[in-house]
Amino acid sequence: MSQFVIGIDLGTTNCGVAYADASQISDPLSMPEVRLQPVAQLVNPGEVAAEALLPSSLYLPDEKDFPQGSTELPWGAEPGIVVGMLAQKRGVERSNRLVNSAKSWLSHTGVDRTSELLPLNAPEGTRRVSPLEASRHYLQHIRKAWDHAHPEAPFVEQQILVTVPASFDAVARELTLQAAEQAGYPTVTLLEEPQAAFYAWLERHADWRERVNVGDLILVIDIGGGTTDFTLIAVTERGGELNLERAAVGDHILLGGDNIDLALARLVEQQLAAKNTKLDMMQFHALWQQCRAGKEKLLTEGGKDKDHALTILGRGTGLVGGTIKAKLLRDDVERTVLEGFLPKTSSQEMPARQRRIALQEIGLPYASDAAVTRQLARFLRQQASTAEHGSVRRTASGMAAPTHVLFNGGVLRAGVIRERLLAVLNGWLAEEGMATAQPLLGEDLMHAVSRGAAYYGLARRGKGVRIRGGVPRTYYVGIETAMPAIPGMPPPMKALTVVPFGMEEGTSHRFADREFGLVVGEPAEFRFFCSSSRKNDGAGAMLDEWKPEDLEELAPVEVTLAGTSGEMVRVSLESDVTETGMLQLFCVARDGRRWKLEFNVRERVA
Repeated sequence: MSQFVIGIDLGTTNCGVAYADASQISDPLSMPEVRLQPVAQLVNPGEVAAEALLPSSLYLPDEKDFPQGSTELPWGAEPGIVVGMLAQKRGVERSNRLVNSAKSWLSHTGVDRTSELLPLNAPEGTRRVSPLEASRHYLQHIRKAWDHAHPEAPFVEQQILVTVPASFDAVARELTLQAAEQAGYPTVTLLEEPQAAFYAWLERHADWRERVNVGDLILVIDIGGGTTDFTLIAVTERGGELNLERAAVGDHILLGGDNIDLALARLVEQQLAAKNTKLDMMQFHALWQQCRAGKEKLLTEGGKDKDHALTILGRGTGLVGGTIKAKLLRDDVERTVLEGFLPKTSSQEMPARQRRIALQEIGLPYASDAAVTRQLARFLRQQASTAEHGSVRRTASGMAAPTHVLFNGGVLRAGVIRERLLAVLNGWLAEEGMATAQPLLGEDLMHAVSRGAAYYGLARRGKGVRIRGGVPRTYYVGIETAMPAIPGMPPPMKALTVVPFGMEEGTSHRFADREFGLVVGEPAEFRFFCSSSRKNDGAGAMLDEWKPEDLEELAPVEVTLAGTSGEMVRVSLESDVTETGMLQLFCVARDGRRWKLEFNVRERVA
């Protein structure tokens, strides 16, 4: 068994690594300590340092970018790429060679995520990489940095967990696993980021059962550099003990710190334009990066600075004389954040939908409404209207009513942002006569996800608490009856129970005692059904008939499975529900061939 459990936060803006010594699990009186793993990286040409985070930045240098040998790493050179802090720094100066937000591109359904499309603004003839390749480079760098720091414990021999947004689709999750495999990783377990953040809180608070009670509802608000995610976790009782069950997951919203930084850069750009100073694209990108640093400095807890100096290099030969100077004011930062991104809204106010222009540049599908508070209102109201979970507290109007809030993500390090979110939420609850939600404090918001992933790895080995999220419905696959054809009538349909109600994520069922005929080599349709009322159908139960109101048919899945056209293969079925809430249905032939279908069985917020 591996010595270490390693948790990796593959972030939009930064990657983090934490680990625990799993060899200590056998001691019933101790819990292995979760530690942060600094990541060695280039911080300047020729200078390597171990930093707490690895910026999710990939730079594609040309032959003139760096002196020969100045991008060597302790484990050797990485030809044609620079990853991490130096990449981030140089990318400010040459943005058309910088790849960032690869994780957001990995979830973009409107593009081929394996095609070489980044950087979008790369000059003609410049090398480009796919979102998949960029993710591979980050993961590969982490593997090599671990081996450099722990030569006695090779990375490939450890238990590895990688986090993904709760709302990643099946393709994005599969591509994350592909990136890990291509980076030389052993078998990887994926974990949702909001759950990881909550696991980090559990790791820090062994007395959690004294801090929450049965019936409590915990809202996890995760705002990172590129995304906003919401999750609800219910505190329930099972066998006389407190349990934690994930009750709902929100959409993948491309709205985060990058949006705030861009808004601040536009504000400064307008102020400069009023003084007849115009910026070109490269200068504006540099301003954008400096506004990020200025925002973080001005919103730091206990900070007293009222402004942050900005310096933008001129263009052309007279660089020094053409230097542009400006200031980012604390008042402007707070006003932009609070009024633009966190306005005080009604809980009935949903995100605005903008009319879309027919022709658009290829880019990320950012949220059309930048108000995080309206996005939160939609989550709490639509969650309450769709979830089957009986432990969700609700107001009289049907809005989910959290009792506690856990903050996660770099944006929420700013106290002013946490305070506004809590004030808006508690205002909604007070309007309906509900008690105010209390914050769960004490977390390192920049490292909670990686720490929580490492803790979860220990929990999977029986050392710690696991959040349960049993499937809230029963799922069936349609089986066509073998009967003679009748004119004008399709063959009768039976329904095989492949996922029973309450099936825990991370578990599976095998139906080896039943065989079916599988059509391969030509287009064929799989029909799936679900039920929120039939909670007693066990795995493998076959329904010969049912009432129309009992089963809801889902969108059919049409696929062409590999094989000889027209071939009918005898198969048995296997069903897995992954840790991230995906049903994987395997058709297994006697000769070992396997075909996989996959779709989401988690309660979603549309």
